[in-house]
Amino acid sequence: MGLLGGCSDNEVGDVSLGLFTTKDIKIDALQDPVVTGVTCHISSIEANLDLSDPSDSAIACRQTGPITAQMLENIDSSASGEVIFRKSKSVFFKNMKLRRIYDPGSKTLIYLSYSTKETSGSFKHSLSTVPLWETQAFAN
Repeated sequence: MGLLGGCSDNEVGDVSLGLFTTKDIKIDALQDPVVTGVTCHISSIEANLDLSDPSDSAIACRQTGPITAQMLENIDSSASGEVIFRKSKSVFFKNMKLRRIYDPGSKTLIYLSYSTKETSGSFKHSLSTVPLWETQAFAN
């Protein structure tokens, strides 16, 4: 499982939210470690001088290479899927996780980015899907 940290090799974007704030929007590019033909881009806010980063995040995943039936055989196909990345968002045990879930009925990979700590009555989350249509894995 990959771990992400501040200023990681996965960071592809860094947008300042203004001159008078210590918060930036960080964008990480993450290649699925098993289904290597999928890349997800996750944006989240990093508060440089705070003990805890905001829980909001956004995700977009796309097919960026071949996806094979063998790759699908090597993933967790349970209803809860598996965590494939995590990033610490607080010194108080708050993490942002990226979970892969396979929907065999629609032959679609689902990627769920979510916070592990409740914020304002909600666990913040964002979802993206990668359909397997016209990939090598679709026939299975």
